[in-house]
Amino acid sequence: MEAADSRNSVPPGRARRFFAFVWSVVGLAALLCVRPLLDLPAELPRLPVAFWVMAALAVGCDARPFVPPGHRQTSAVFPSTCFTFAILLGWGFGPAVLVQAAAVVVSGWRMGYAPWRTAFNAAQYAAALGAAYVVTWLGPGSVYDGARLRATDVLAVAGATAAWFAVNYALVSAAVRLRFGERWWPGLRQGLGFELLSTGSLLLLAPVLVAAARVSAALIPLVLVPLFAVYRMARLSVEQQQLASLDPLTGLPNRKALLAEVGEQVHLHAERAARGEPGARLALLLIDLDRFKNVNDALGHAVGDRLLVEVSARLTGVGGEGMVARLGGDEFGIVVTGLADVDEAREIAGRVVRALAEPVSLDGLPLDVGGSIGVALYPEHGEDFATLMRHADVAMYDAKHRNDTVAVYAAESDHNSAERLALLADLRRVLEAGRPADDPPPGAGLAGADVPGDGALVATGGGARGGDGAELPADGVVLAAGAGRWRLRRRRQRPEPPHTDELINRIATAADPIRRRAVAAPGAGGDHGEVPRRRAGGGRPGGRGGAVARRPGQPADGAADHGGRATDRADGGVADGDPTRRGSAGGGPDTDPVAGAGEITMYYQPQVAIATGEVVGVEALLRWRHPRRGMVDPEELIRVAEQSAVMRLLTRRVVDDVVEQLARWSAVGMELPAALNVSVRDLHTGEIADQIADRLARHGVPPQRLQLEITEGALMADPRRVLATITRLHRIGVGISLDDFGTGYSSLQHLRRLPLSEVKVDRSFVLGMAEDADDAAIVKSTIELAKALGLRVVAEGVEDERTWRMLHAAGCDAAQGWFYARPMPAEELLGWLARYRPVRPTPSPDAEIPRRHAR
Repeated sequence: MEAADSRNSVPPGRARRFFAFVWSVVGLAALLCVRPLLDLPAELPRLPVAFWVMAALAVGCDARPFVPPGHRQTSAVFPSTCFTFAILLGWGFGPAVLVQAAAVVVSGWRMGYAPWRTAFNAAQYAAALGAAYVVTWLGPGSVYDGARLRATDVLAVAGATAAWFAVNYALVSAAVRLRFGERWWPGLRQGLGFELLSTGSLLLLAPVLVAAARVSAALIPLVLVPLFAVYRMARLSVEQQQLASLDPLTGLPNRKALLAEVGEQVHLHAERAARGEPGARLALLLIDLDRFKNVNDALGHAVGDRLLVEVSARLTGVGGEGMVARLGGDEFGIVVTGLADVDEAREIAGRVVRALAEPVSLDGLPLDVGGSIGVALYPEHGEDFATLMRHADVAMYDAKHRNDTVAVYAAESDHNSAERLALLADLRRVLEAGRPADDPPPGAGLAGADVPGDGALVATGGGARGGDGAELPADGVVLAAGAGRWRLRRRRQRPEPPHTDELINRIATAADPIRRRAVAAPGAGGDHGEVPRRRAGGGRPGGRGGAVARRPGQPADGAADHGGRATDRADGGVADGDPTRRGSAGGGPDTDPVAGAGEITMYYQPQVAIATGEVVGVEALLRWRHPRRGMVDPEELIRVAEQSAVMRLLTRRVVDDVVEQLARWSAVGMELPAALNVSVRDLHTGEIADQIADRLARHGVPPQRLQLEITEGALMADPRRVLATITRLHRIGVGISLDDFGTGYSSLQHLRRLPLSEVKVDRSFVLGMAEDADDAAIVKSTIELAKALGLRVVAEGVEDERTWRMLHAAGCDAAQGWFYARPMPAEELLGWLARYRPVRPTPSPDAEIPRRHAR
């Protein structure tokens, strides 16, 4: 019953319609009661003692209504309802209205109601009593006239009870609707159960009270006992609702209450936006305390609880009219309504940050807490609680990751979107697809290939060109393997050799497990993983324009032309742009058992010794051609995989494929080493060391042929466990390279403590060193530092001749990038090596490192 609401003001703009309704109800009730009240003076002397006892109890009990605990008095229980409804059943409409009006005036005075509110409450009860009286009057007449109680009397009482409740609740609902606008329904819907329990119980006690009055007026006061039971039930019901919606420690609303508030406010702001009113946005702020765990661990949970209470008080102070809720642990949420744009949300978040920045003094000890805040805005970032909450959570963790205090949701920071979850499912499918049962051991497929007897790879035929564009001699060129290097030497041409491209194709098919797998069983993926990559892996770096400097004679797309066959671009797209070719390499969706997930393969990018131009190794790079998305960006792929157990499958697959590929290359006379990347998860478990040792032994590959690239971020995640894993790999004989040096948590102690053999200068410095003196100085200093420690230096992202010459002048050992070759599949790498011709840099004035200007 809305009569207990102590808020006497009406929101601006609603007063006219609201008071028109109030005075209309008052006028209608006056018309309804005027005749019974005029006849009442003649009836009062004939009323029995039982009536006066009930009237006294009604007015006396309403002088102190039963108000359950809570911040508002909207759930008060008025016992007069029981007595006035009993008077209606026993002595008619006039006496009931008189007693009810007296009780309403007394309760209104005690609770501080405005006169208009007291008048409306009296009118609403009069209308409810009138509806109940009409039902009894349409029935058998007077229910309790001293005669025997009949079944029709029971039906009449039930109908009168329902009519009283329906009219009273309808009038209250209409008043709240006009008073508060769109906020009325959620509150009334939530309070309906309480009203049915409390008010319904009082109404159903009325027939019992009348029956007791027929026996003796002395029995009437005994009804106070069941009335007290009704009060207790109402109190317990409200307390349970409060406990379900309040945090017991801080007294703030909890997640359930926040959900209801956001749902209600979303509805309200949607209507504002539809009407074109300002302030149609709301913001959900998610706050996570930064150093709360330290307080709990050092000072105990009792102090931590006191700290949470203090923080909740501060948040309530800066939250304004918005709801502040504790979501659990050290997480809080604030709903801010009526916003015009995101800047207002940032301003409120800034106030929260300033409030939390002040130390909290507990027992004389100042505690610095601070917090990270994620902001999600309606409707830009979501239109329901679940979406807004998830996006605010993403923004909050983004703020923590960037060591910032406030972050607004951005889609690029959401690493767990539905699209990425689908991508992760597809990745698991392609990794869990079993290898073909007839997968031959290394070298088994070479029997039919026309390979020179000493295992050297021969490329014949005119028109072949090296990496610098120079045409190779018409007679055969043999690529002979040395100690980690390749050299060109002439060999007597075999009589009637097969066509060059056919020979290369046959050797590549036998030597490349991915190609052979696609030919033998299209689309059948392996059960292992690929090289974890955190960047584009040698593709064209973004943001530096579409033009790429090329070596003289290099094809326009950076790929060697194998007999006029179009090759894939670096971004994984098909050269001819045919969308039907963007599926898995083994065939279309109709023929590939895992076509829905696509195919994972390995690309290899050559690493070239700058001083001699000789190919000294390759880096294995991850490529995933998805049937719907085309070539998936390696950075996105690794971000998705590293968050789940799929990373373990991916790493297992890549180690198997790369080691097997090294074995197959050895079978055809190639002794190039290969480098592959590993993730943080792999280094933490240490399982990768056992796996690599097992695969190397199984395929008979020397450990020196394999090199693992790690990043500084992986070292910082858990230095002790990572160092233990790296040390085991070093003892096996596997080389360790520090990748992306200078971009992460750079520390010279990494170069001193770790068993490194190589340092890779990140492409972000190499790409700009020809124009930026600062980048050039960083590259040169890194090279000098690594040389002083006896480490080999490899530069990534070499794309033009000037950078190549500058690296040579700086003393860099090796380089990789589009200046030499793009990443390519294993079979294309064989063809490229057959055509490649070493080029040595010569002194040039533009090779000088630009001088850095003093600041």
